[in-house]
Amino acid sequence: MASWSAPSPSLVEYFEDRSLFHCGYCKNKSGSLSHGMWAHSMTVQDYQDLIDRGWRRSGTYVYKPVMNQTCCPQYTIRCHPLQFQPSKSHKKVLKKMLKFLAKGEISKDNCEDEPMDSTMEDAVAGDFALINKLDIKCDLKTLSSDLKGSIESEEKKKEKNLKKEGSKELIHPQAIEEKLGSGEPSHSIKVHIGPKPGKGADLSKPPCRKAKEMRKERKRLKLMQQNAAGAFEGFQAQGQPASLLPKAKSNQPKSLEDLIFESLPENASHKLEVRVVRSSPPSPQFKATFQESYQVYKRYQMVIHKDPPDKPTVSQFTRFLCSSPLEAEHPANGPECGYGSFHQQYWLDGKIIAVGVIDILPYCVSSVYLYYDPDYSFLSLGVYSALREIAFTRQLHEKTSQLSYYYMGFYIHSCPKMRYKGQYRPSDLLCPETYVWVPIEQCLPSLDNSKYCRFNQDPQAVDEGRCKDLDRVRVFHRRAAMPYGVYKNHQEDPSEEATVLEYANLVGQKCSERMLLFRQ
Repeated sequence: MASWSAPSPSLVEYFEDRSLFHCGYCKNKSGSLSHGMWAHSMTVQDYQDLIDRGWRRSGTYVYKPVMNQTCCPQYTIRCHPLQFQPSKSHKKVLKKMLKFLAKGEISKDNCEDEPMDSTMEDAVAGDFALINKLDIKCDLKTLSSDLKGSIESEEKKKEKNLKKEGSKELIHPQAIEEKLGSGEPSHSIKVHIGPKPGKGADLSKPPCRKAKEMRKERKRLKLMQQNAAGAFEGFQAQGQPASLLPKAKSNQPKSLEDLIFESLPENASHKLEVRVVRSSPPSPQFKATFQESYQVYKRYQMVIHKDPPDKPTVSQFTRFLCSSPLEAEHPANGPECGYGSFHQQYWLDGKIIAVGVIDILPYCVSSVYLYYDPDYSFLSLGVYSALREIAFTRQLHEKTSQLSYYYMGFYIHSCPKMRYKGQYRPSDLLCPETYVWVPIEQCLPSLDNSKYCRFNQDPQAVDEGRCKDLDRVRVFHRRAAMPYGVYKNHQEDPSEEATVLEYANLVGQKCSERMLLFRQ
């Protein structure tokens, strides 16, 4: 878009009171503990910086587990899509989808699905209960207009500086990884030859011996073809047409995109289409498909999570997966769809069968949740959608070079069913004390011994992003934005400083100076 103005500052309301609540992972009735704040509005850059300090959002509620006290420590995990190569099990899921689309074949094998953060709502249900208990008398519309009015002149003065700083922060060009060529699959040749004396099948051994020998034979034939191609290079240099030379098959594996977007026959049994629609603020496409999307969510919750029919209501669905504090942003150097919150809808033969809830941020695509029609569980849509989101991140990277990570939410080593996220590699875990990224391979041995770990091996390392100047923390008080150094002259509660300091250390100095902390 040609015209784009910087968004208003984030406005958050921090809750200093914490209580133990039910854990959605280990089912401990009073083991989950987290910090929380209500985000009335939030810029994508602020949320990017927050998730890089262990925060996550659920609707408009933003929370951070108290890692050394909660029953199931939740470590932020990110994948490197540019270096990602699908594993054998990932390829199996992609091939299963292609077979279904092409021929309508339904695989007999039961591939366990891996829905992204399927238990997140249960995990933060206690935090929502806390919010409901709080008497928040804040009128959002009035607060928003007051905020815009009080800081408009201030923002105009700082606009040039913010643009310069923003461009410095956002532009981190990274080399685009070379796409791997697609190698044609080798075809098995059945040879019916009677066994020679002494060379017959050994009945004491499994029948896989024959397949092994065939693989060796195919490899030998490929080497012969490659050598033959090399021998003809001289003829090609002398003007011999390349078409007359023997063609050697590529040894390179198929890329993720090759596997996902493999061409289908004209008479394919099914058609799959993936649409990205903005959920907040809701686009016309989102509004038009809201009811259909909700019905898929309702069936998913009832069948997969055994919710009673009256629990997955429209308001609960809206609060949990449609409402977002993230402001829509469309900078010139950003992706075509812009930044913010979206629903990635999977349409099969004209109907929605799955929805991936995602946030597109300056440096990453962040997966929030996935729900799908239980009738299509056989397609392993949890795995399939994660692979599609990785491919989507790679696609966005081509236009916006700094957007090069895929955040999968939380990795919970103490919960076996949540360990699957570690299979999308290369990936990193966030150190809960110094907030540096550490390759997951280095973290797993420590997590096997203790559910809470500091991953940074340097004992002298500290949190470099912690609050260093409390007076520079910005607050919003009596319809005016001001630094905490000014605000504290008007406060009467001496204990309030400890709360503001705790908040500033949790969100970091950078965010505390940009965001506005609402104070009554």
